[in-house]
Amino acid sequence: MMRMRKEILLAVCSALFLNAGANAQYNGSSAYMDLYDSETTSSLKSHVRELSSAMMEGRKAGSEGERLAADYVSEQLKSYGVDVLSPDGGDVFGLRTEAGDTLTSRNVVGFVQGYDRTLRDRYIVVGARLDNLGEMTMTVDGEPATKIFYGANGNASGLAMMLELARMVRTNSILFRRSVIFVAFGASSETFAGAWYFLNRAFSDVDKIDAMINLDMLGTGYNGFYAYTSSNADMNAIIRTLAGDLQPVLPEVVATETYPSDHRAFYAKDIPSVMFTTGRYPEHNTEKDTPSIIDWQMMERELEYVYNFTLALACHEREISFRPSEPKGKASSYDGVVAYHDCDQKPMFLNSPDPRQFLQKWVYQYLKYPASAVRDGIQGRVLVEFIIGKDGKVTDVRVVKGVSEELDAEALKVVGASPKWKPGRVNGNKVRTSMTIPVEFRLEKKGGRGSFGIKK
Repeated sequence: MMRMRKEILLAVCSALFLNAGANAQYNGSSAYMDLYDSETTSSLKSHVRELSSAMMEGRKAGSEGERLAADYVSEQLKSYGVDVLSPDGGDVFGLRTEAGDTLTSRNVVGFVQGYDRTLRDRYIVVGARLDNLGEMTMTVDGEPATKIFYGANGNASGLAMMLELARMVRTNSILFRRSVIFVAFGASSETFAGAWYFLNRAFSDVDKIDAMINLDMLGTGYNGFYAYTSSNADMNAIIRTLAGDLQPVLPEVVATETYPSDHRAFYAKDIPSVMFTTGRYPEHNTEKDTPSIIDWQMMERELEYVYNFTLALACHEREISFRPSEPKGKASSYDGVVAYHDCDQKPMFLNSPDPRQFLQKWVYQYLKYPASAVRDGIQGRVLVEFIIGKDGKVTDVRVVKGVSEELDAEALKVVGASPKWKPGRVNGNKVRTSMTIPVEFRLEKKGGRGSFGIKK
């Protein structure tokens, strides 16, 4: 009898557990589902849920909710070991409103120093909008009702990504040549007031800021993942270079600004900037902008890409120009050329638009490892840029980042001898297209022989 009762009890408990699991599966936001999250996804969820909670009251510029959000960002940065340069409560500033009142808002500023003696006093700024629309009281059936604009995607998602990016940069600071500054901008909705204040009043070394990364609305990755650079050639070149590596996700470089944000204040100072975003979405600026709409796994992939981009930017050898130009008297062969990722129909090698097809089927088939490089133990990755003409011919081959004279020459020779491609197209018309590929030279541990390949 006791055994039967025990079996019945176990069956009931099992049924309750399964039923709870099933309910959690439909909820999508329960602790049951969180069991399967990575540590990074769990952190992103925690940040977004806290910053878009009812307690934050929609984080309206100048409100108590915005102050609470600033406190949260500051405490999280400190917990990650990031130096917080702003005082407790944030770097407070006042803003005169149209009604004649003074709105009090604040920025939160974190700092991770770079390792390079020559570049650590140069800065990359990573920013994210702190505020949202707040709340609104309306009358429903004769009774006052409060509507909260939670802003989970706008812009708790960007703040969450900035916090996790700060953690990653702090953990790997030995890899970063330039220093990285993280800023949660207050009163962004008020003509980007926090960004203006940072650049014109708070930060004294604006002339040492080499570039800015803006993280705004990054939680709806099912709509796409975009990079807006205002067609800056140096920024686009770094994005093209990263595309040669294996990335968890690649942004689509867009020529049109998805919506205005804090990067505009940096443009006004001639500072090269890029905005990463997942674009507009139906719940934008509504009370339905809650954590339930966030694509968490896509956010994690975007974060990994943004980290790789930040690292590449912080370690960029040359000056990052606001308006890159050729030497005087020299016409650039790259004028009027469309970047590979900007093509409607991308160039194809052997009927494939994937650059790895070109590497596998052509470059690594004919590349020879120079004997002198093998003897001297020289290996590495040569970044080669070239143009695919409207006739499909490869021209203007050049090394963007070299390893040694002999490896660079071998890479140039093989890429320059490429068979014809199918040219890229924009609006149905053939265009000259620029591409950048990484050519890998590797030495095997045993025997010291040379080999090639795409990074796995």
